[in-house]
Amino acid sequence: MILEAVWIGFAFSLGMLVRLIGLPPLVGYLAAGFMITLSASELNLPVGKPIIDHVSHLGVLLLLFTVGLKLNIRSLAKPEVLGGSFLHFVVSALLYAPVIYLAFEPDWYHALMLGAALAFSSTVLAAKVLEGKREIRAFHGRVAVGILIMQDLFAMALMSFSQGVTPSPWALLVFALPLLRPLLFRVLNLTGHDDLQILFGVLLAVVLGGGGFHLVGLSSELGALVFGALLASHPRAGELAKTLWGLKEFFLVGFFLNIGLGGLPDQQAWVFAILMTLLLPLKGALFFALLIAFRLRARSAFLSGLTLTNYSEFALIVASVAMPQFLIPLALTVALSFVVSAPLNRLAHPLYEKLAGRLIPFERNIRHPDEQPVSLGDAQVLIMGMGRTGTAAYDYLQHKTHLAALDSDPARVLLHQEKGNNVFFADAEDQIFWHGLDISKLQAVLLCMSDLEAKIIAARKLRDAGFTGLIVSHSMHHDEAKAIIAAGADHTYLTMSEAGLGLAERVRQHIAL
Repeated sequence: MILEAVWIGFAFSLGMLVRLIGLPPLVGYLAAGFMITLSASELNLPVGKPIIDHVSHLGVLLLLFTVGLKLNIRSLAKPEVLGGSFLHFVVSALLYAPVIYLAFEPDWYHALMLGAALAFSSTVLAAKVLEGKREIRAFHGRVAVGILIMQDLFAMALMSFSQGVTPSPWALLVFALPLLRPLLFRVLNLTGHDDLQILFGVLLAVVLGGGGFHLVGLSSELGALVFGALLASHPRAGELAKTLWGLKEFFLVGFFLNIGLGGLPDQQAWVFAILMTLLLPLKGALFFALLIAFRLRARSAFLSGLTLTNYSEFALIVASVAMPQFLIPLALTVALSFVVSAPLNRLAHPLYEKLAGRLIPFERNIRHPDEQPVSLGDAQVLIMGMGRTGTAAYDYLQHKTHLAALDSDPARVLLHQEKGNNVFFADAEDQIFWHGLDISKLQAVLLCMSDLEAKIIAARKLRDAGFTGLIVSHSMHHDEAKAIIAAGADHTYLTMSEAGLGLAERVRQHIAL
């Protein structure tokens, strides 16, 4: 127990260090794991890690459960998800297998299995990146998550094939789970907003989802995702996800630390990992080409492909079952892919801005139904982002001026359209969105998106397009407010400060100060 506490403290130190130099903390957690393994090897100490194993697994289950809470199952039936995931899996496996066969493993079965394992992308990393940028419900986020879910299904089939076993006949009961939705909704309503809500989320993710699916021979990770998806349409699904946020973040430290604790790589493992890391651009390019073929715009294909340009923790699971001799090389490969992928995804939008001129010519002449151009009509005020802040602004202004609003979450857009609100689906960070957009009648724009980068890009694009009207934004922090003003906004209101002023104004009116 003391040893695990020291490890977590060391992981925190390295996580803080890499954050100070601009990298995601998870890179520090990975490095901490390998450094602990190296130190234990030099001092001849065993690396027993049962607690870290459990913490790691809990983190993965909670992450996938929260992803499920934001998942629209209908998005899996999209051609770009079904076709893109299957074709990428097959083509990647066939491309990787000859390289592995010629360079490392003179056995076609093992080479093909390794190629298939490397075809998967990391559900944990991709979901964490998308969630951190609040883009899971954006179009490119939904495409990426859909492909990841399909890959998880492929991974389960591959593990069953390699083990020579099939799920229990009781696994068919999974198809009856939607019948539990009314009961789950009712229980969630009764849990309140405190500790019972947290415990209910953990119960579904770990016990019913993880443990239940494992008992019938299915992936516990898939179980957590499915139970989250069962609650996705509940009005308090977002609240439950936020409640579990801190708990999930703590347990995920164990996941990234656990990868590095898997063993100490030798020279051949390093050669294997470096070569596979050098092939990562091929994986990303294949995703981009396939998604372009399925009518996605260059921006969506690029962002989805970049999110998926890494190797998966499922590769380690497949290796532990079928090829244990490749477990350490694959662990190092996965870790290096995280080191490469995490910083790139952090810079995804600015990176696309620089590459857009080269990527847009690859687009097809026809567009995906979810990415049609937007017309603002005679709107004088435009609201970008229809979360709580944007919706409140819309409700206040809708009878006072000609109003239009945009959001990148199709489900949220549909909800507003059903109410008769003039809300369109669009992503304010999309470079093509701004081309040909008539803003001549606009007098003011409200930036109500949650992501800082989105507000900065939107403010800059508006000014670059010649907009001279009022740009107003909200922000949670002073430093972010300064960045939005520097990008071209006229005013940025600090959300919590404005809430305090509003409360004080109500008190003043009530007691006539």
